[in-house]
Amino acid sequence: MPYQLTDEQIMMRDTVRRLAQNEFAPRAVEIDRQHRFPRENIQRMAELGLMGIPIPEEWGGAGCDFLSYIIAVEEISRACASTGVILAVHTSLACFALLQFGTQEQKERYLRRLASGEWLGAYALTEANAGSDPANLSTTARLEGDYYIVNGSKLFITSAGEADLYVTFVRTSPGSRHKGISCLLVERDTPGFTVGKIEEKMGLHGDPTGELIFDNARVPRANLLGAEGEGFKIAMSLLDGGRIGIGAQALGIAQAAFDVALDYAKKRVQFGRPIAEFQAIQFMLADMATRIDAARLLVYRAARLKDMGLPHSKEASMAKLFATDTAMQVTTDAVQILGGYGYCKEYPVERYMRDAKVTQIYEGTNQIQRLVIARHLLK
Repeated sequence: MPYQLTDEQIMMRDTVRRLAQNEFAPRAVEIDRQHRFPRENIQRMAELGLMGIPIPEEWGGAGCDFLSYIIAVEEISRACASTGVILAVHTSLACFALLQFGTQEQKERYLRRLASGEWLGAYALTEANAGSDPANLSTTARLEGDYYIVNGSKLFITSAGEADLYVTFVRTSPGSRHKGISCLLVERDTPGFTVGKIEEKMGLHGDPTGELIFDNARVPRANLLGAEGEGFKIAMSLLDGGRIGIGAQALGIAQAAFDVALDYAKKRVQFGRPIAEFQAIQFMLADMATRIDAARLLVYRAARLKDMGLPHSKEASMAKLFATDTAMQVTTDAVQILGGYGYCKEYPVERYMRDAKVTQIYEGTNQIQRLVIARHLLK
């Protein structure tokens, strides 16, 4: 599907690129080494209206299309992948949960705060025994009067402890797998809700990923998103958009790694000439550039289909699968081109490589993406 960006999309890209390269990129090394939440980046995005790019203006967003948002995630991730995934989860999974399934009162109370950047949103689905098999989740919610009493825990949650609102999936009907799952909106200061262990990860050190603990947590009945038993449907529909966002994050990481490798290859002299003149390096650069372009086409295509209101589950999985595999391959090759320097923290490619790996894992592993694609092909 050929495409050409509109003037508005180009303006979004250029505006976000300037912000990311001038402000976020210089802080990325410090954020990574200190394992520090990029609060100043989040605040700047809120000030510029980037925390609700595809959310209608009536709910506090910028009212742009989904592709504009995806382009923004790409550019931000190119500078700081931790900031990129925080924005992606906040928008694709938290904001869209309310936009697509929230009541008028829930949108008034929560969506406006999220889209303006006053609040940060998170998505709580994964558990110790429910990763690739989310229908196996065991966190329970029992209705008592006007409150759901929630017990259990969640694992590997993006922005754990920093988010203000958690889109949380619970079991309201035991023994019925996906049909017994519901979705609750859980505020950070909910009684009985605490944040547990924050994981020490290979990469994305600015993004706190951790455990959520529910010990007789009392969540108002009014915070049920959709109807009881609709949680699995909500979770899966949100993940389609979320996977496009992770594809964009991977695309940004890959582009950043390629830029460094290309520049280094032009300047690094061995055997009396720049290594870019050697065919072995040229072929690596050619393959890197080709994969990045192909990944961008897949990611943008999926975003456009979502904008058009057309089915895009297969295309979202294709985009996520190919873009994240590309990010891992490109960052690995970038480290190889830089040689010893690539393995050292003096250059950023080792960080790009560490950040890229998780994109093949979250929002559904790439093995799950292949299952999704195959099922669409064979049905």
